[in-house]
Amino acid sequence: MSSNARNLGEVEFSLNWKGIEMDEQMQNERQREVEIANEGSLVDDDGKPKRTGTTWTASAHIITAVIGAGVLTLPWVMAQLGWILGVSYIIIISVVTLYTSNLLADCYRTPDPVTGKRNRTYMEAVKNILGGKMHVICGIVQYANLGGAAIGYTITTSISVVSIRKINCFHKWGTEDPCQFSNNPYMIGLGIIEVFLSQIPSFHKLSWLSIIAAITSFGYSFIGIGLSLATIIQGKGKSTSLIGESKEQYSGDKLWNMLIALGNVALASSYSQIAIDIQDSLKSPPPENKVMKKANKVGIFSMAIIFLLCACSGYAAFGANTPGSILMGSGFKEPFWLIDLANVFLIVHLVGAYQVIVQPIFCVVELLAGQRWSNSNFISKEYSIGIGQMKSNFNLFRIIWRTIFVTIITVLAMAMPFFNEMLALLGAMGYWPLTIYFPIAMYIAKQKIKRQTIKWFGLQSLNFIFMVVSLAVASAAIHGLHEAFHKYKPFKYKV
Repeated sequence: MSSNARNLGEVEFSLNWKGIEMDEQMQNERQREVEIANEGSLVDDDGKPKRTGTTWTASAHIITAVIGAGVLTLPWVMAQLGWILGVSYIIIISVVTLYTSNLLADCYRTPDPVTGKRNRTYMEAVKNILGGKMHVICGIVQYANLGGAAIGYTITTSISVVSIRKINCFHKWGTEDPCQFSNNPYMIGLGIIEVFLSQIPSFHKLSWLSIIAAITSFGYSFIGIGLSLATIIQGKGKSTSLIGESKEQYSGDKLWNMLIALGNVALASSYSQIAIDIQDSLKSPPPENKVMKKANKVGIFSMAIIFLLCACSGYAAFGANTPGSILMGSGFKEPFWLIDLANVFLIVHLVGAYQVIVQPIFCVVELLAGQRWSNSNFISKEYSIGIGQMKSNFNLFRIIWRTIFVTIITVLAMAMPFFNEMLALLGAMGYWPLTIYFPIAMYIAKQKIKRQTIKWFGLQSLNFIFMVVSLAVASAAIHGLHEAFHKYKPFKYKV
């Protein structure tokens, strides 16, 4: 080859290389322009108001949902299961929940998890990925579960207020005094508060309440842990068991309690029913699925640590006689001011958690109403009011329908104080389909995983194991519900 030809080839190669570099540079510039345009826009790619959520706001929503009053029942769970099964089960549930929650995070957009069309609700994701009528089943389970949780939160909040009164009564008059109080006034009081808070339009505006609720959840959890550790250090801890045996229980009662304990852990760690709604509050870029997976890790890691600390310390303090909740009823009673503070934290947490739980119900009803009556001012028109520098929007349909919903929830809580047993049943029926079945089924459909492959068998085995556990827990919940019907009278519950 001549030197001129060689030089000509080098020049052509250099020009081609520079062309590639220029193309890459132009693509990067275009991408940056798009990002700048998106940042400056008031709406997202679906025409909805700009989302502002971050990893930390999503983590706060998750922590608010999972580190609830159920964490105080975990020492009782350990008393039923023992050290080996109890600790192992909490770790297994945490790992499985993280895995399936990450699968669900990739279902927010379809078909591509980064650039695909948004699925604003869990039902919508199931409908677009699995098709058929599966989304109807998903919706029934999801919203029944959320409504049941709202009733459970109403009952638990009233019990916390009554616990403060009882502890102060015991401190003043001694433990011989019965110190019984009606829950009804406090359920009504909570309902009034929730009517006002329910006017917060969506998850996008709920971050401040979730952050407060998450902080208070750590507050009462660490008070319970601290009191348990203080009891152990003082040498007042009770004997425990590796397998949770108790000579005071009949074998039949022991089996029912073990199954309820399994359900309590699964229910306490579940937040799949609101996961898509949390993800729909996240800003982009970065992609929502990546941010949500980080939030899943933060939320579930925090949950696992708190669960293990509270379960192990509380069980070591109370042993086989561990009460249903270590800060209520027959749990700790001194120092009374610290127990009062823990219950105040619990009340504040449940007030916020109530709103986090019911937002998906509010969202889907208002979404369907907006689609059905799109031209109605009553449904869609927003009115602005201002006091000084403070401005707020309100909507007539939102005010009326959300007030009716909170009122119904409050009346049901007052009528059925044994609804914790019903909540256990709803939790058992809801954990498997929402946290295990649908995320796995959607993952298999999206990834086109072939039947009878190793990965398919592994996923289906996980699915089957938790289906069996949920059925067993549901049986125990029905047994407890049957006994509760004979114990309580509607609207006449006292603790």
